[in-house]
Amino acid sequence: MLGFQPLHMEYEARTGRTCKPPPQSSRRKNFEFEPLSTTALILEDRPSNLPAKSVEEALRHRQEYDEMVAEAKKREIKEAHKRKRIMKERFKQEENIASAMVIWINEILPNWEVMRSTRRVRELWWQGLPPSVRGKVWSLAVGNELNITPELYEIFLSRAKERWKSFSESNSENDTEGVSVADREASLELIKLDISRTFPSLYIFQKGGPYHDVLHSILGAYTCYRPDVGYVQGMSFIAAVLILNLEEADAFIAFANLLNKPCQLAFFRVDHSMMLKYFATFEVFFEENLSKLFLHFKSYSLTPDIYLIDWIFTLYSKSLPLDLACRVWDVFCRDGEEFLFRTGLGILRLYEDILLQMDFIHIAQFLTKLPEDITSEKLFSCIAAIQMQNSTKKWTQVFASVMKDIKEGDKNSSPALKS
Repeated sequence: MLGFQPLHMEYEARTGRTCKPPPQSSRRKNFEFEPLSTTALILEDRPSNLPAKSVEEALRHRQEYDEMVAEAKKREIKEAHKRKRIMKERFKQEENIASAMVIWINEILPNWEVMRSTRRVRELWWQGLPPSVRGKVWSLAVGNELNITPELYEIFLSRAKERWKSFSESNSENDTEGVSVADREASLELIKLDISRTFPSLYIFQKGGPYHDVLHSILGAYTCYRPDVGYVQGMSFIAAVLILNLEEADAFIAFANLLNKPCQLAFFRVDHSMMLKYFATFEVFFEENLSKLFLHFKSYSLTPDIYLIDWIFTLYSKSLPLDLACRVWDVFCRDGEEFLFRTGLGILRLYEDILLQMDFIHIAQFLTKLPEDITSEKLFSCIAAIQMQNSTKKWTQVFASVMKDIKEGDKNSSPALKS
């Protein structure tokens, strides 16, 4: 038996054949560098078993390679300029925010009632609220018509906890047969399910996250405070945005008052008659501002409820990037429900050219999940271009006309308003 030896020696001993070393590479060594990419391979000589390159071909390959390198350098320089421009814009934006924060803290907030409606404040407001004062401004703008106190919040939170306990102790369906729909929707399981879907990429509202219990408490307390509304899917996004900007009790106060506004109340109570009136009013301004796209939607019988419901239910916090949604909230707190529908028209204007090329299914899919690269500059530029005036009528006047003109038999069609 052969002892341990290199494989090629063992092969020679068994077969009587000699292993020849592999031939040396025929690659030319007159290059000062090795090719670093597939692009550089065009400079390599052909293998020895193929015809050599002609001088013209070699020169052409060299020229092509030089052009590729030059193009790559151009792209690199262009990217460097782009990064520099982005950094410059970001630095400028941070400076503007810092400057605005000083004005809000020192001048506007101490004189809120006097200054809130001035042209200067409204223009500053449009540019976006500094994060450090955003929650305070929202609270002041939304108001507290319901006169809710932190103590009242604690009372309803205690009731919610008692209810959750009773639900967890009740294991049979028969035990809950006499419970109202609102009470069932207040159960721990239903709210917990929606919380797990709230800003999942942030991980702060999911179980174990720092704001999970706070969000759970606010939603539970609200279902006890307003059993006539109960818990409705989508509420968690609104509560979550408020939690990110306010303390717990203040977030609940703003949440309850916000949901008590006419538009939100109509949607969260699923008041079909009122919702249709809002959709009809929206379509008046849709046709006024984007007539071509309006007719395109009409041709497919694509009605506003298909995309507007989700936007209004969550105040765009689910549909837009969070920072952009907060900017929409800023102006919504300034202008009221009108701005929610103006934002919707701004989105349609921004993507008008794309939407005009789509059919029903693709439009519905696109508007359900908007592109993630949408920027505040582009969107607000489109929103600013939307005119919320139909002939001589503003939003509130058109809505009042719709309230008056829509009859029972015409609820499913948009009114033709006359100026």
